[in-house]
Amino acid sequence: MRFGILGPVDVRLADGSPLAVGGPRVRALLALLLLDAGRPVGTDRLLDGLYGAEPPAAAANALQSQVSRLRRALRPVSGGRELVERLPGGYRIAVAPEDVDAHRFERLAARGRHALASGDPRRAAALLREALALWRGPALADLAGMAGTASGAPHVDAHAARLAELRLATVEDRVEADLALEPHGALVAELRELVAAHPLRERPAAQLVRALHARGRRAEALAVYREARRRLVDELGIEPSAELAAAQLAVLRAEPAPAPPAPRRSVLPAQLTSFVGRDTELERVVALLETARLVTLTGPGGSGKTRLAVEAAARRPVDVCFVELGRVESPDVVPQAVAAALGLRDAALLPPLVTGGPPPPADAAERLAAALAERRLLLVLDNCEHVVVAAARLAGRLLGTCPALRVLATSREPLGITGETLCPVPPLALPPPGVPAAEAPRFPAVRLFAERAAAVRPGFTVNGGSAEAVLHICRALDGLPLAIELAAARLRSLPVGEVAARLDDRFQLLSRGSRTAEPRHRTLRAVVEWSWDLLDDAERRLARRLTVFAGGATVEQAARVCGVSEAEAVDLLTGLADKSLVEAAGDDPQRFRMLATVRAFCAERLADAGEVERTRRAHALYHRGRVLAAAPRLRGSGQLEWLRRLDAEHDDILAALRWAVRAGEREFALEMLAALTSYWWLRGRRVEGAAVARDLLKDLAAEPPAGLEEEYALCALVAATAPSDLLPDRAVDEERLAGGLSGPLRHPFLLVLWGRFAGVPGERGPRMIALERFATDRDPWVQALVRTGLAYRRLAEGRVAESEREFAAGLEGFRSVGERWGMAIALSELGTLAAWRGDWAAASAMAAEALELFGALDAAEDMADVLCQRAAGRLRAGDLAGARSDGERAAELARRAGSPEQLALAHLGLGEVARQHGDLAGARLRFETALRDCPTGWFSAEDARTRLHIALGRIAELEGDAARARDHHGAVLAALAPTGPLAGPNALLVAPTAVEALAGVALLRGDGRQAARLLGTGRVLRGCAVAADPDVGRVTAAARALVGDTAFEHAHRTAAELTREQALAVLAELTARHGA
Repeated sequence: MRFGILGPVDVRLADGSPLAVGGPRVRALLALLLLDAGRPVGTDRLLDGLYGAEPPAAAANALQSQVSRLRRALRPVSGGRELVERLPGGYRIAVAPEDVDAHRFERLAARGRHALASGDPRRAAALLREALALWRGPALADLAGMAGTASGAPHVDAHAARLAELRLATVEDRVEADLALEPHGALVAELRELVAAHPLRERPAAQLVRALHARGRRAEALAVYREARRRLVDELGIEPSAELAAAQLAVLRAEPAPAPPAPRRSVLPAQLTSFVGRDTELERVVALLETARLVTLTGPGGSGKTRLAVEAAARRPVDVCFVELGRVESPDVVPQAVAAALGLRDAALLPPLVTGGPPPPADAAERLAAALAERRLLLVLDNCEHVVVAAARLAGRLLGTCPALRVLATSREPLGITGETLCPVPPLALPPPGVPAAEAPRFPAVRLFAERAAAVRPGFTVNGGSAEAVLHICRALDGLPLAIELAAARLRSLPVGEVAARLDDRFQLLSRGSRTAEPRHRTLRAVVEWSWDLLDDAERRLARRLTVFAGGATVEQAARVCGVSEAEAVDLLTGLADKSLVEAAGDDPQRFRMLATVRAFCAERLADAGEVERTRRAHALYHRGRVLAAAPRLRGSGQLEWLRRLDAEHDDILAALRWAVRAGEREFALEMLAALTSYWWLRGRRVEGAAVARDLLKDLAAEPPAGLEEEYALCALVAATAPSDLLPDRAVDEERLAGGLSGPLRHPFLLVLWGRFAGVPGERGPRMIALERFATDRDPWVQALVRTGLAYRRLAEGRVAESEREFAAGLEGFRSVGERWGMAIALSELGTLAAWRGDWAAASAMAAEALELFGALDAAEDMADVLCQRAAGRLRAGDLAGARSDGERAAELARRAGSPEQLALAHLGLGEVARQHGDLAGARLRFETALRDCPTGWFSAEDARTRLHIALGRIAELEGDAARARDHHGAVLAALAPTGPLAGPNALLVAPTAVEALAGVALLRGDGRQAARLLGTGRVLRGCAVAADPDVGRVTAAARALVGDTAFEHAHRTAAELTREQALAVLAELTARHGA
């Protein structure tokens, strides 16, 4: 039988005739079971899908009745067996996924996408059309409206939405394939319909621009681009993507329409050779990933685990993230490696106005769990064996908290956690004895040898003259792919018969070696050792020295570190590549890498030669030079390019720095760490830097090395993002140093951290004095940074006009050097201040530019923050639709960034939209959910929680619940109290809003004069009124009505004329009274 859920439920017998399965609930039950064909479905999920929030009184009996009806409908055609099986806690339908159209659609769509990415648009178009032809209407149509909502169950809605999104993406892929074949008129018409139906999707717009351009309709193409850009800017506040911009640029330049960039849904290593002989294993892995959430490919080195994992992942119709753990030196940084592969930061770029101290370290695993909580992703963890415990711990944690996540691991040993499905990777199949030579190439091991041999000796085939030797080689090598590839590379200089004979000699020598190694490992080692023995002395020197590179080496790097000229490096690397000891990296053809097995062997040779320390020092010196050269360029218009360069060298830079720390090279390590600080900050890798800084501080004396006072101060401040018993003493030392530094700074980024740790507003400690000292520095970036730091201080002190002037001066300085980070920070704050005074146009323009700049820096969390601020301004301006759009996009970005506190703030904004619409119950539910999910324990999280309590207090006030309002506002005051999580300078960020919110509570008590005084006090604490604040306006009107205009004005003016010190005293009294 075949089953359909891509439209109304449809059941077809083998002859194609339909089978009636009953009424609406029976069809809905069948659809729910088919979503997880072959897998158990819990009773609760079935009840939710059938009845929603209002199940019948005897829900279990009602469900059993529907199951019985479904069984009766299927029994006549089920061959005497029950297709619907009862299991503990639920039911399962005994149907293969391939017999269900939705699963078949996903498989075909994935194959089509893979064909498109592989450069075969004709096959891609055929597969994608076959996939789309399976649709007969909206997915899960029989569940729509079943319980009074879209479907009655959130998980069903999610499935339907996911399938609809995949259908749309598949249409776009099919259009892409057709464009590659022939952009014709019918395609233009279809794309116009797509763009009209989905005006904010950029890919169809870019495809339409390209299709029109290809037909010579340039004016129409440009018009499509302009309209798409207008919608993106007006509705989302973003500029077009690189794909859409490139399509427009090609039209303007009258160049051929560019091919689009490959879809970024999957980030997998590019493969330079064909995939041979693993069809059965590939189908098995793909099938396992349909049902199992953790699949581990096991086998010896060289068995092809990584390649099999890459090919299987490419066939999954979901996002894929590939993490190469072979480069990870320490188990402690496994979560950070995964986070980096996903593009996650451990912190936002935007600093809080005041912190009064360092934030605690981010937990990379927690951030990963937050980022992946609702994301359908296949996470590929490659080469887990040397960090197997850490990899297992992380995989278990993520799988336990991220229901849509699947993990595909490769390892020489199992991860050993509950739920793991092992998939041993066998050798390639070999011909059995007696197979005729003509049939030998049908077997995968022989086919792999033949293909690789033909690559180095054109015209080579397996025939009557060569078959015996090829079979001998493949059998001797146990069908191990890497061993076969290395042996095939010998055909460049040796006949195949001689390769077979020399292998025999090699194994005779091996037999006198260790008997304890696993047989296949001995086989592979023998082939690697043979390849080594064929190298000349110069090639051996380069091969063993290349092993110090963690991420591979370019020609220039190999020359500098390994002690050869660039011309020699080119020749030697070419020779090593010809012998398959190195290979060009698929993602960077200029970089050469060693496979893990080969690298391990060559590293042993490096140790045997006594060259480890000398080569590691050369490697570290080279990368220190790269870092020192990059640091000043991160402060100018070349920022993005230099960030990308450091990203490419990240693994080697970190390895060099760690070597310097381990080797006791303190001055070397200090210089390198100081130069890396701005990179860590801009890339959101501060925890990585803190870990190294902490280790370095342990070896440093209380006094810095002579001439390295700046570097020492930076090291102490960087380490302050991680807890350590050393930090209090070192913090004092650093603060003392700050007061003594003068002259041009070697590392001006020190000013960023001085501003962040400058202490209580109004007090001029050593760091603040140092910050002011450099206000006249000749470097425009330094001047801009100082002005921005002072702007934050003035804002925290309630000096809003001065703060705005300083931010504007900072922006001008950052613009003069083209530095995006500083521009984005200044613009985001200026946009907020413009909204405070009601200049909505300026606020929107500044926020849009800040979003573009943060987007270029891949700072999703900062983009979410800017969107939340803009949403608040739009709400006050009466643009509820715009505020909702910003809030929804902020929530999406916060999820992607793994920032639960930023997600809470996005939900705060969306709740405020609901409240302004009059939906108090909906707003309260959103606030309560956000508060429940928001973490605790550090400033940004506690700030978000406090703001949510303020919002819930206002809801209670509007509902007339004085007791609940007092509870929420009491929680706010407790947070602001001297012993609370927002004590001291941190309280100044939220205190103005908190005091204004208390005015509503005063109204509930009938005290209109106190309400007026609290509103005036809040204005003094902030330093200004906020234009069009609906809550202030509402409370003001109610208080005036209660006590009269004259009494209100007198009470409000009395408070508004307080000095800042007096207003702070009022705040202290409030927190002492209510927050104790």
